[in-house]
Amino acid sequence: MNVRQYLRDNRTTVAIVLLAIAAPASWMLRSWVVGAPEVNDFIGPPISDYVLYTGKVWSYDVNGLLSFTMTSPRMDRRAGDESMYINTPVFDITAKKPGVPDWHGNAPFGWVNKSGTLMRLDGPVYMQRPAFTQALTGALSPMATLCTSNVTGWPKENRMQTADPATMTQGATVMNGIGMRASLNDNHMELLNDVHGVLYSSQNNATAKPVDCRSVVAASTGNGQAG
Repeated sequence: MNVRQYLRDNRTTVAIVLLAIAAPASWMLRSWVVGAPEVNDFIGPPISDYVLYTGKVWSYDVNGLLSFTMTSPRMDRRAGDESMYINTPVFDITAKKPGVPDWHGNAPFGWVNKSGTLMRLDGPVYMQRPAFTQALTGALSPMATLCTSNVTGWPKENRMQTADPATMTQGATVMNGIGMRASLNDNHMELLNDVHGVLYSSQNNATAKPVDCRSVVAASTGNGQAG
């Protein structure tokens, strides 16, 4: 049997084999001509209803009082659930006690659900509260800082938590641990595991040079500052 006779008698089989060879060959040829696809370095939703530039978000508690504000150069609203994906957020957490200053912070990326009840701060998170004089005692409460990452928060309740390492400072006092949860309404922060640090008495701490957690993280990792 010659080749022409074989091809004529087995046309279906031959066609399938040719298609199996042609498909990957055409894909390889296209990849070689067009090149690799462009890399999209923006972390956000695949489909957005709209993009808001230089935006600001407010969140209010159950009593209608301001509890949280966030600004960002770019916010994307996801088309499906109307949540907001946020680039380089800068935020303020409102203090609920008179005379206590707000917490200020930043992170590389953020996310807030539609109702504003749930928030994520992705990547390194830095927070700082200025020093202040306590109204009842007149004692100085030193500057406080927090360095951690990948935080989940409940803005209306002023609560947050993370399973990642965290470094907390107040004045010269430094505490390190794995996992953190905080209730900022009553200025309560708790480290959960492997906790260690350096403690000062209230009087000595008020007069000592304050420590910023970014310097502690930089000294321990050698990788630069967080936040």
